[in-house]
Amino acid sequence: MKDKITRAVNRAKYAAIGAALGAGIGGLVSRNAASTGGAIGALAGAFLGETSAGAKSAYEKLTDRAAEE
Repeated sequence: MKDKITRAVNRAKYAAIGAALGAGIGGLVSRNAASTGGAIGALAGAFLGETSAGAKSAYEKLTDRAAEE
């Protein structure tokens, strides 16, 4: 359960950062670009948060297995 909560928080954190960056960059062009940039940035951030959380947990699993042996 703790792992699921951690993964969700990581995903949300990276999505928020991605949305802010995307909207900021898009805002330099126009309002519509800011909206689109925010949406795309949020999706990219959520994907990044999911893969980095998955990679971290996979690494932890490997180190746990190595410690057991």
